[in-house]
Amino acid sequence: MDIYTTSILISIVVYLFVGNYAGRKVKHLEDYFVVGRNAPTLLIVGTLVASVLSTNAFLGETGFSYASQGGAYILWPAIWVAGYIYGALYFGRYLRRSKALTLAEFFGHRFNSKSVQAAAGVTIVLGLGGYLLAVTQGTAVILSQLTPLSYTQGLITSWLCYTLFTLYSGSRGVVITDTLMFLLFTIMSFVALYYIVDTHGGWLSSLTDLINLDSKPDLMTWHGIVGNDTEWQTPRDYFIWSLITGIAWSFVAAVSPWQSSRYLMAKSEHVVIRSACIAAIVIAVSNLALFAAATVVNLSKDDIFPHDQTMIWAAMNMMPSIMGALLLAGVMAAALSSATTFLSLVGFSVSNDIFPQKNKDDKSLLRFSRLVMLIVGIIALIISFFFPPNLFWLAYYVGTVFASSWGPVAFMSIWSDTITPRGAFWGIISGFAGNVILRFCDSFGWIDLPSYLNPILVGGLLSYFVIVIISRRDKVSEIERSRRLALHRTPQHECNKKQAKKTQLVAIAVIIFGLILTTLQLIYYVYPYQLATGTLNPENRLDWFTMEAILALCWAAIFVPWGVVTYRAIEQSYCPKPTLNQAVNQGGKSTQ
Repeated sequence: MDIYTTSILISIVVYLFVGNYAGRKVKHLEDYFVVGRNAPTLLIVGTLVASVLSTNAFLGETGFSYASQGGAYILWPAIWVAGYIYGALYFGRYLRRSKALTLAEFFGHRFNSKSVQAAAGVTIVLGLGGYLLAVTQGTAVILSQLTPLSYTQGLITSWLCYTLFTLYSGSRGVVITDTLMFLLFTIMSFVALYYIVDTHGGWLSSLTDLINLDSKPDLMTWHGIVGNDTEWQTPRDYFIWSLITGIAWSFVAAVSPWQSSRYLMAKSEHVVIRSACIAAIVIAVSNLALFAAATVVNLSKDDIFPHDQTMIWAAMNMMPSIMGALLLAGVMAAALSSATTFLSLVGFSVSNDIFPQKNKDDKSLLRFSRLVMLIVGIIALIISFFFPPNLFWLAYYVGTVFASSWGPVAFMSIWSDTITPRGAFWGIISGFAGNVILRFCDSFGWIDLPSYLNPILVGGLLSYFVIVIISRRDKVSEIERSRRLALHRTPQHECNKKQAKKTQLVAIAVIIFGLILTTLQLIYYVYPYQLATGTLNPENRLDWFTMEAILALCWAAIFVPWGVVTYRAIEQSYCPKPTLNQAVNQGGKSTQ
């Protein structure tokens, strides 16, 4: 048994051991669903990062950057991670305030409608069921490449691991293992970057060689390789696609069930905001490290196929054996942690939102939830045998469904006093259907959509206009209005100036992060790129009007304002100024 197989087996054993430990702590339904609403910042950050950085990031997206979009993936600002910040400020903390068990239950209670709850539950099952499929296939690919197991055997093995784990431990086990795995694969991402880049004389030397790589011209431009036989015919097409995709995934980060549901577990609203800001920073930096490492692999071997095996090849050929083994254990950990998240959420929605069990005690509900999870897992396994694996595009198609179907409803449920239950119901359905149907027709060549008519955008706009049109014909009831207003009343125990100051430090970190990333991009990418391509201004001055320079500046343009907004929102929400009467009373007491 080689070191790579051994490391993966050890990580799986640790994973199952932790799950068994966590499962023993589950005493009631709230423990199983939301960890007793007592998770600290580290655990929420861990589960946010681990549930999104799955096989799609480590295999699918790294393969994409290696194959054609190296410069684009490194240069483009992480528009989508800003969704964590505004999602926490304008949805996540209110979601936690509701004390719901699931997101679908939140919608059902907010709109006083079982139909809305069921509609949200069905989209979770369909959407996350597809994501679970992608992650399951990703783990099978890893196992088939690194162990004697075949792809089919890898499917069964990975399925057994995450299904048995999730059935027993629920969310309590998921967040603990997510955090352990998050620490492992985040550290190993930077270790991989160090060894891969060091092989070719450091980053600046690697960047120059990549710019001059004959086999892949334009690999390091801001748009990557475009033209015939690619997804994008022109740089403009890629720009539009990247912009729409970035915005769509920011909505995914803000409201999707596998991200925002983590806030239901948070110890406080301060934990929600801190976790979101830290997760945005960690994910952005981790992605940059992974994409840069995968792109540099071209200098050692530029014909790896399938492309999603790029990091597997690098771990086995460009890193010391022990480090490569740890990296692959981290990749496997990321895949399993995401699978547990998706399976648990699908199981929770089926048992709590689609087929709720009334008049049953906690033990009966726990048994039913576990049975449902087992059935869901079996269905996902069966489909995995017949659906061809395509990690990047499958995750991209499935993930963005929630931007279209949930985005408008989620934010309007908090901020609109005119949205009605029928509007919310048909908004979810129309957004989901609009995205999926257009995507289906485009994939089969029945229609040819221009880049500006991306199904994500069309589905989201359709959802919004359906909500507005239908809600105008109805009337918001007093119970719906009172429930929305109740969400805007900050609990007294959250108004703690000491905690608020700590949370504001995280907001300041977001501002500093944006400034540092822009500076690093300019120094270590844009200037060397212009120097190598001969596009610097006279006297070797930077040309600020190239897309590479503009994209580098966008890091600060995105993160600095959101850091400021977060800082002020904390001040306004959790450090209220005393009213005139309170000031008079305090003044009176001070003179006594």
